[in-house]
Amino acid sequence: MDPSIVAAHWEANAEAWTRHSRAGYDVYRDALNTPAFLAILPPIDGLEGLDIGCGEGSNTRKLAQRGARMTAVDIAPTFIRHAQESEAAEPLGIRYLHGDGMALPFADASFDFATAFMSLMDMPSQQAVLQQARRVLRPGGFLQFSILHPCFVPPRRRNIRDADGIPRAVEVADYFEETNGAVETWWFSSLPAEERSKVEPFRVPRFHRTLTDWVAMIVGAGLAIEAFGEPKATVEQAEAEPIIADTRVAPIFLHVRARRPD
Repeated sequence: MDPSIVAAHWEANAEAWTRHSRAGYDVYRDALNTPAFLAILPPIDGLEGLDIGCGEGSNTRKLAQRGARMTAVDIAPTFIRHAQESEAAEPLGIRYLHGDGMALPFADASFDFATAFMSLMDMPSQQAVLQQARRVLRPGGFLQFSILHPCFVPPRRRNIRDADGIPRAVEVADYFEETNGAVETWWFSSLPAEERSKVEPFRVPRFHRTLTDWVAMIVGAGLAIEAFGEPKATVEQAEAEPIIADTRVAPIFLHVRARRPD
């Protein structure tokens, strides 16, 4: 799929996505995925950081609150506008720019670290993004990113629930079928029916790669993998937010940290 078409999809999604996520409907992100990502993040206080595919800036702000001097890019102008408005209302020193992760508009060795929260799997060339991330990292710097788990969220996935609606297993298929822009339509799982009737579902181009592909791309970009994470809801988290209970059966997200050698 041409990158301009991908950008158009995300620009079309951006207004509703911002409104719904800020209203608390992105439960997987808020209750599990982002807290788990931050739990394995190395100390960043005082470091120069880049957030690739920042969306409306929620996670970028969390990084800045940990003391990092943040720059962030996204391909959708509406996301950047909302992020900049939040920065104006509550300044954290974040610089938000319209930009493409596959062609980062920064000089070599500009940042101490980079992050990408659930964005790399939505870009047509993950190899290009990884190469760009390595280029803009200083020697010894790291990239930490989260993606849909390629093993447990391939193009076809279905929760299997018991009579009480409790997830007991996951059915997956088409793991080895690479997708290059197959558009998936969905809303946030917790979005009320009344709100769904007011907006079109998100249309998200999907670029599925196997775990073998991901490892090969990371290593091929000249980065050394140093950590994996597979967030799993605790019993208490699943009771508080039943939507995320299926992560106790099999992971939905994969976290990776890779470092540019000195």
